[in-house]
Amino acid sequence: MKRLDHIGIAVRSIEKALKLYSGLLGYQPKGEEMIESRGINVCFIDINGTSIELLQPMREDSEISKYLEKRGEGLHHLAYSVDNVQEMIDKAKLMGFIPLSDMPVPGVHNTLVAFIHPKSVNGVLTEFVQHN
Repeated sequence: MKRLDHIGIAVRSIEKALKLYSGLLGYQPKGEEMIESRGINVCFIDINGTSIELLQPMREDSEISKYLEKRGEGLHHLAYSVDNVQEMIDKAKLMGFIPLSDMPVPGVHNTLVAFIHPKSVNGVLTEFVQHN
């Protein structure tokens, strides 16, 4: 692991969430990106080298829609920057953790990502991010 990469926060509206981050705290978003395959819109806000990732659903069957329905808005995941996501998946399996997939998937900003099920990591969805 290199560092904490970002903190993912599930929101119903990025626009409303930016009132806190841009309006009150003064941090400007780095831009929004849609991930059509996952049905989400994301917005990153850099806070001194660590980012906040706002996750808004684009459709009712997206993973974030389901999360919001069950838990409401709030912390969704912690993401760690790593050199090799596939190695982290393999290592996690060997150590008894439960990856949500056996292979990395494309993430935003030309990254590869993988998630570890929260049931196997103290209740916090954990993401590994490989920047290319």
